[in-house]
Amino acid sequence: MRLLNSLRRNESGSVAVEFALVGPVLIGMFLGVLQIGIGMQNYNALRGISADVSRYAVVNYQTANRLSTSQLENYANGVAANAPYGLNRSRLEVSISTATTQRVAGATEYTMTLNYDVPTMLGIMGIGEIPLSYSRPIFVVAA
Repeated sequence: MRLLNSLRRNESGSVAVEFALVGPVLIGMFLGVLQIGIGMQNYNALRGISADVSRYAVVNYQTANRLSTSQLENYANGVAANAPYGLNRSRLEVSISTATTQRVAGATEYTMTLNYDVPTMLGIMGIGEIPLSYSRPIFVVAA
């Protein structure tokens, strides 16, 4: 009986038990917030890449250099892999095609779609890669 009373009053391991109960939840929440931040950075990178490719296409068309869609796709892959974006090329898919319906007379419209699989740090929780997609039109006018 005396042993049971002394064990009931002993609080020396309570911090370890509380951390064992709450710690995994806090660590999971921290990793989730970090994963969301990485996803947002990657989405902003897709937007920046699309703006860079659009600017590149417009400038080349103004100098009478007609770039093919594959040349623009190659340029997008090169921009994505270098600073400041630093995306993994194997996770990026770039697609540029001529729009089926041209909305602006005298201009050529292309549609650029960027797909990227954000690497995950949450695999231990059963969460896989997060797919991102960004699409925008590119309008070029021949000089």
